[in-house]
Amino acid sequence: MVQTGRLMRSLLVAVLVGLLLFGCNTNRNSSENLVLQQAPQFNADSAYGFVSQQVEFGPRVPNSEAHHKCGDYLVSTLTRFGAAVTEQKDSVLGYDGALLPMRNIIASFSPKLEKRILLASNWDTRAWADRGDSLPNLPADGANDGASGVGVLLEIARLISRDSLSVGVDIILFDLEDQDRPAYDINPNQTEHYGCLGTRYWANNLSGYEAVYAILLDMVGAEKAKFTLEGNSMKYAESLVRKVWGIGNKLGYQDYFRYNRTTHVQDDHAYINEITGIPSIDIIQYDPNGVGPFWEHWHTHQDNMAGINKQTLGAVGQTLLQVIYNEEAD
Repeated sequence: MVQTGRLMRSLLVAVLVGLLLFGCNTNRNSSENLVLQQAPQFNADSAYGFVSQQVEFGPRVPNSEAHHKCGDYLVSTLTRFGAAVTEQKDSVLGYDGALLPMRNIIASFSPKLEKRILLASNWDTRAWADRGDSLPNLPADGANDGASGVGVLLEIARLISRDSLSVGVDIILFDLEDQDRPAYDINPNQTEHYGCLGTRYWANNLSGYEAVYAILLDMVGAEKAKFTLEGNSMKYAESLVRKVWGIGNKLGYQDYFRYNRTTHVQDDHAYINEITGIPSIDIIQYDPNGVGPFWEHWHTHQDNMAGINKQTLGAVGQTLLQVIYNEEAD
């Protein structure tokens, strides 16, 4: 009986080790059998230029001249790329009770196709660099936090405008994502979250819109960024996460798209999931040694063009392009 028990324990350990190894292999080798369809080459220099152009307007704080001019630039650029562009404009309640002007920018490619995927980023700049040590009540440039995701999406828009797609693509640039209460003015009695206001407005005012899934970009431009399996993405759309990460790894971007699970982030994608039911994920930099724990210069005055890396923009942009071109029409 003793030897039988030892044998059973040994077999159980072997099985558990095998399952663990199988699980690890499933995570890391899921891209091995992927067949990649032909996709355009993402131009990281062009994407960098789109990021720089936004930053040149100044911080895109709602109700500022920079916000107004940059919004016009985004609309005209997407229109020039052949998208059907619409805008959602309204005023929504901010954390302090004041009304904030909102401008969501929606660009649709191949609008007559029924099967659609949604790509999104926020384009506003936080009004306070409240995680910095100096001048916390003034905004940063918002190069990575905001402009980087928009820059990638503008380059994708430029490229897909040249092709006949198998699926429709909607690009939404959400406003008022980053205007929640500043860190230096925390109110312990506040339970309401006042971030992602543009996304929540859009999600609560849909009129028959459907997408098979949505992918959000947030802080996708820093050097050697690591994009992990974020909690809400895995909760609501694990299969989509694994598809995108599998494609990223297949393309050789395994240093960027990592398979370690990390904390839940209440970003725009969380509200898309919760309000609309559209499976949505977040490509967002995770850094346990950073701020938040995000990028090291998150919500500081060091969030400027010096922090933008073309290789990172290219890794994210090429992965998203491949996701689009790997989609098949129903």
